Amino acid sequence: MLKVACLGAGYFARFHHDAWSRIEAVDLVAVADAQIERAAASGAPAFASLEALLDAVAPDILDIVTPPPSHAAAVDLALEAGVPLVICQKPFCTSPDEAAAVTARAEARGVRLVIHENFRFQPWYRRMRDALEAGDIGDPMQMTFRLRTGDGQGPQAYLDRQPYFQKMPRFLIRETGVHWIDTFRFMLGPPSSVIADLRQLNPAIAGEDAGYLLMEHEGGRRALFDGNRLLDHAAENLRLTLGEALLEGTGGAMTLTGDGEVRLRRFGTGTARTILKAQEWPGFAGDCVMALNRHVVAHLIDGAPLENEARDYAVVARTEEAAYRSHELGRRERIASAD
Repeated sequence: MLKVACLGAGYFARFHHDAWSRIEAVDLVAVADAQIERAAASGAPAFASLEALLDAVAPDILDIVTPPPSHAAAVDLALEAGVPLVICQKPFCTSPDEAAAVTARAEARGVRLVIHENFRFQPWYRRMRDALEAGDIGDPMQMTFRLRTGDGQGPQAYLDRQPYFQKMPRFLIRETGVHWIDTFRFMLGPPSSVIADLRQLNPAIAGEDAGYLLMEHEGGRRALFDGNRLLDHAAENLRLTLGEALLEGTGGAMTLTGDGEVRLRRFGTGTARTILKAQEWPGFAGDCVMALNRHVVAHLIDGAPLENEARDYAVVARTEEAAYRSHELGRRERIASAD
């Protein structure tokens, strides 16, 4: 049994606690949160701080599910305690420079540091990637995602789940759009440049809540993120997919609907077939938290390769920074290299 500890017991952390509890090879041995009663609600032994947790248990995995300002200190505590693998929530750290420094310290200690970017683990994107690799739509040329969460209107926007959203000076891209920056690179390869047009529609919040990102990927492929948190899409559960996607290639196209169904249409035809049916999923958004956690467990047990280790994931943060520069300067921005 692998021993897992979690830092954080807020709104989204409950999906992590639930996912770990459903993995047979794992024992959730501890949860820490400044509000210890929230940690106790997980059913695992509860601690009021990470320091107290690490003094009491020696986990094989530490899962950090807290906001960015806490990441660097939490990872450093895990390194000092000798935790062999750390998972950290996105967005990782407060800046690319801080993230790079934390990554370097983890690598120097030989600790695997994985960013919990779970959208690429959603079943619809895994199915689309499988079809893409099988050549089902020929050479991929472009992908579009229309984010329509429908939760951003009025003075009470976001207060019921994640109230800190209202105070984030960078919101749509930093908190939400990064999911699709990573998903696009999962589908189309690494990005090389970005053009951004962002705007703030709800005066009750500090940051932007609508806008476009146009990204260039390897081979001249393009990806468009069209985000608007005030508008909705056709789905009973707006938080299942958060919107709709279209992936197009020389041999056909795939569509993702708001109920999690993926359909494939061959080039030159008028009909499409379903390659992933809509269904009930446990957990969050197609049980993607569980899928990512299983991915990490498979690495520790079987040596399976890891996706989204911190150094690899750093391109997402650099793309985010380039997007905000693009908007501020009104021009296309190249995405900085790892050097």
